[in-house]
Amino acid sequence: MNTKAKKSDAHWLALPNLLTYGRIVAVPLLVLCFFMEGKLQSSDLARWSALGIFVLASITDYFDGYFARAWQQTSTIGRMLDPIADKLLIASCLLLLAADTDKTIAGWTLWAAIIILCREILVSGLREYLAELKVSLPVTQLAKWKTTVQMIAIAFLLAGSAGDKIFPHVTTAGITLLWMAAIITLYTGYDYFKAGIKHVID
Repeated sequence: MNTKAKKSDAHWLALPNLLTYGRIVAVPLLVLCFFMEGKLQSSDLARWSALGIFVLASITDYFDGYFARAWQQTSTIGRMLDPIADKLLIASCLLLLAADTDKTIAGWTLWAAIIILCREILVSGLREYLAELKVSLPVTQLAKWKTTVQMIAIAFLLAGSAGDKIFPHVTTAGITLLWMAAIITLYTGYDYFKAGIKHVID
């Protein structure tokens, strides 16, 4: 095995990438929490279990980037999988919360979830197209804050009715934060689209 191949293998198995893989694996585990009774059931146990997995997965989102920069272990596979892992985690949770037996996300709040999902698909498609043109679309600071607000909102909503029994208005707080994330999502989505559309037109 040559030196280049060894270096490539090392990147695949670097700790930042392992954390990203773990975040992807967390997605089906989190969904399974709501199916522990053999059917979709948002019991207190399901909610607390899912919340625990989600919090751990969210923490890895910070540390994979931190370690990659601190230990100079950035890699192509890491740059590709990191945003994919985030989108899988967020999209899965939003769909799950819209389908759960408590209907945590329902009514007008579904629009907040739809806005977030549509923006993620739009920006991903735009990035993929621009990559072919060798044009990068860097993540803005506001977009990072948007992701943080989304994560906190989903954490509150996963606790949902189980959390309301301990701290009243947990679900309400989650829905409020989800709408805040949706508003920021619209702004950052427009910002990205405006930055990328000129390259599409050219």
